[in-house]
Amino acid sequence: MRIGGHEIEISRRDKLFFPDAGLTKGDVVDYYAQVAEVMVPHIRQYPVSMLRYPDGLAGEGFYHKDTPDYFPDWIRRVTVPKREGGSLEAPVVDSAAALVYLANQACLTPHLWLSRADDLERPDRVILDLDPPEDGHGFDMVREAALDLRLLLEEVGLSPWVMTTGSKGLHVVAPLRRERDFDEVRGFAHDLAELLAARRPDVYTIEQRKNKRAGRLFLDVLRNAYGATAVAPYAVRARPGAPVATPLDWSEVQDAGLGPRNWTIENLFRRLGQKRDPWRDMMRHARSLDEPRRQLDRMMSERA
Repeated sequence: MRIGGHEIEISRRDKLFFPDAGLTKGDVVDYYAQVAEVMVPHIRQYPVSMLRYPDGLAGEGFYHKDTPDYFPDWIRRVTVPKREGGSLEAPVVDSAAALVYLANQACLTPHLWLSRADDLERPDRVILDLDPPEDGHGFDMVREAALDLRLLLEEVGLSPWVMTTGSKGLHVVAPLRRERDFDEVRGFAHDLAELLAARRPDVYTIEQRKNKRAGRLFLDVLRNAYGATAVAPYAVRARPGAPVATPLDWSEVQDAGLGPRNWTIENLFRRLGQKRDPWRDMMRHARSLDEPRRQLDRMMSERA
């Protein structure tokens, strides 16, 4: 495949990656080549952790955070210091060719840092991960939580955005100016979740232990940490049917027919043919955390 001035030899196109859907490695590579125009603007500035499945879903997957030596020189790298010492060279997927190259290396799912390659210490977003409880509650509970979080984020002065994860739930994201470090952003996310859980203690919890949740939805803020990652918009998930993490309009969250895996590599382009990428302008709405932090503190003190 020739793309972006680079020749990429695609190997074993016919290898079955999603047995249930009859989808091959070539189908995955072709998907990423086609979606690159929409996807690359969302990922081009961030270190990537690669979730690789060399034998497709029939085999084992593994995370690969370091760039292998055999990757070509035109794949950009960024040196990422480890908290425990040492460093790794993470890839940065800043072109369609780089995205296709990773797909050819059986990277089904790129996961992104929450901070950009040029300033790893300061995230440009806060993220809350919403999955349904494991006791049989449906996806309606996740939709309700996302809508409640939207109202709370707007109440404190941030701009909320939402995406299906392609797995179990939704991600609610608010873009930030790069002014605060991970500890400050994670502390804000924790307090936000704590306030929402206090408002509706019968529905939400911040209890990490599953046996303490009692059927309530866990407001997960754990991704707001140095070195943590979140699935990239439009990334393929290692789930039956090849579902895709898909940015949404908020009106879609109100639809009872919404599920976390509504869109796949087979129907995503029909969606994009009917509507523009809902996240195309998201980072233009990045805001300082200063006033939202003060507003959240006021709201928490009033509740106390």
